[in-house]
Amino acid sequence: MQRLIIFGIAGFIAQLVDGAIGMGYGLTSSSMLLALGVTPAVASASIHMAEVATTAASGTAHWRFGNVDRRLVKTMMLPGGVGAFVGACFLSNVPGDAIKPVISLGLLLLGLYIIARYLFDLASRQPRRGVSRAKLIPLSLVAGFFDSVGGGGWGPISTPVLLAHRGIEARKVVGSVDTSEFFVTVAGTLGFVLALGLDDINWQWVAVFALSGLAAAPLAAWIVRLLPARLLAVIVGGAIVVVNARTLLGSLGVSGEPATLTLSLLVLGWITLVAMAVRRHRASVAALT
Repeated sequence: MQRLIIFGIAGFIAQLVDGAIGMGYGLTSSSMLLALGVTPAVASASIHMAEVATTAASGTAHWRFGNVDRRLVKTMMLPGGVGAFVGACFLSNVPGDAIKPVISLGLLLLGLYIIARYLFDLASRQPRRGVSRAKLIPLSLVAGFFDSVGGGGWGPISTPVLLAHRGIEARKVVGSVDTSEFFVTVAGTLGFVLALGLDDINWQWVAVFALSGLAAAPLAAWIVRLLPARLLAVIVGGAIVVVNARTLLGSLGVSGEPATLTLSLLVLGWITLVAMAVRRHRASVAALT
């Protein structure tokens, strides 16, 4: 029961984050499951099954509010689905102990990327130019593949790339990515079901993540008013880094004082970055007043 409560809290927070910055649900939830000893394939499969419900709700809401670019969704959903299906089949056929350190390292790097992107405004420094179909298809394939392999990656990979291009409103980028993610999630889930079957799936976990995510979805817009996206991204990105660093150290056999010292330094760095995010937010607010 205690584990289910932890999963519920993690799913609730993950959905709030995802609704605020357009990414983070899969990364946060998968990091939690890996840290508790769940194999990468089962963790990703469980999260994808829960996301079928949450992405459907999110996509429907974005569609109703006019936050969807139909061309983006139509172009991205098929290659994204193919990438997710292939990634699910790949992960399901790799030994969990062998792939776990790689997955944790990938999630850790994505956590660092989220921090850097929002804390240092990397997207605003990138050249802004039009996005073509020739770029969208490989982008969707790669994002879909890593979404299944890492338990999350569709948003962190595709959203920043699209935000760096002209001609697409930010709200439509987030809305289109969230809407197309439903098709990617369904394809990835199908891949896991065909490769793993249903016996290894813990349906209690799936239900808890799905229900907590659905409960959090309506509150995401309200939370954004209280916590700026930059601060929220740094808090969550830091949590992803620390949790996966712990998992990675355990997988590599590092324990005792070296592990404690490493994690302590990471937490100290995380606190420092959160303080930087608060200062940057206050400075940006002061510049507008």
